[in-house]
Amino acid sequence: MQELKLTIRKNIQQYTMIILLLLIWAIFFFTTQGVFLSPINITNLFLQMAFIGIASSTMVLIMVCGHIDLSVGSVIGFCGAVIAYLLKFANWNIVPALIVTILCGSLVGIWQGFWVAKMHLPAFIVTLSSEWVFRGLIIGVTNSQTIQPNNEVFKAIGQGYLPNIFGADAAINGTALLFGVIAIIALIVSQISARKNKQKYNFAVESKGLFIGKLVLLSIIIAVFFWVFAQDRGVAIPLIILAVVILTISFISKNTAFGRHIYAIGGNREAAALSGVNVQRVTWLLFILEGTVCAISGIVYTARLNSAAIAAGQGNETDIIAAAIIGGTSPAGGKGSVVGCVIGALVMASLENGMSILSLGSFEKYVAKGLILLFAVAIDEITKNAKN
Repeated sequence: MQELKLTIRKNIQQYTMIILLLLIWAIFFFTTQGVFLSPINITNLFLQMAFIGIASSTMVLIMVCGHIDLSVGSVIGFCGAVIAYLLKFANWNIVPALIVTILCGSLVGIWQGFWVAKMHLPAFIVTLSSEWVFRGLIIGVTNSQTIQPNNEVFKAIGQGYLPNIFGADAAINGTALLFGVIAIIALIVSQISARKNKQKYNFAVESKGLFIGKLVLLSIIIAVFFWVFAQDRGVAIPLIILAVVILTISFISKNTAFGRHIYAIGGNREAAALSGVNVQRVTWLLFILEGTVCAISGIVYTARLNSAAIAAGQGNETDIIAAAIIGGTSPAGGKGSVVGCVIGALVMASLENGMSILSLGSFEKYVAKGLILLFAVAIDEITKNAKN
């Protein structure tokens, strides 16, 4: 019991936000007479949060490193406008259009990384100016009109589902069940491997009972979600993209020298530099990584809507930053969870989705999002003070 209390205390912010997410779902379940937790709406909820989760994965690392990026919404909209233009007016095939769009995102990262890493300008100012620059570029690319690519392969990136292995007319989606089994097996294998590695180097690990209990609980949660997907349209392609991005960025943050250097810089920039970390290089590469991932987010976002408009991505930077903070990233830097940002994205999307079902207006949505963000930051401060 004492070990369980220590584990909860160590991860109190993430556990608090999980409880908050479940509370939000419970409230909307009863106020919408069950519509909110219906299989079709849960699937739509995950589709709605996919591009936010993708972009917030690298926002976590940006904030861990002690920076902030206010331009992500405009960059998402700009990259979406680029691929829409290439498909609609330049008549490009989908593959080269995707490659060029992702390269555009990387170039954005090179541009912003130059000013932050090389010229030592505050990321707040650099990205604030970029927000205006890329908002203007969106207007230029779209010519102030909405572009609808109407490319079926492109639309599938944001709206498509994997084929049902049980057949198109089957009542249950077998592909979703198969992915659920694979996800549970992957979870168990990875957790056991990580535990063995910690024991090998004499790191502290939780007791076997607590470890097994955690695996059982996580496996049940995964099984429930994939069962819900199996009752609707199955596994959505945007969710596969989200999972690949989250797992990749999480691996980079935990298992590479680059990822460890990001956390070292966020913890103490001067000490990291004295330890031999090339702060300039790491910062520049981090912004390039974020620009690339924002391009992927923009592709998913535009494909889901099947359109690129001048308002595309506007205001999404607040949701992306909030998702990172709600998921356990400290605004002060040095601490953050890439996987946790998915919880944050789900919280933000759940509020948007549930209030839309209840036909509530922007007034209630903005107030609720603002209060929850404030609550997340307060939890972070309380946790820091308790440790000190």
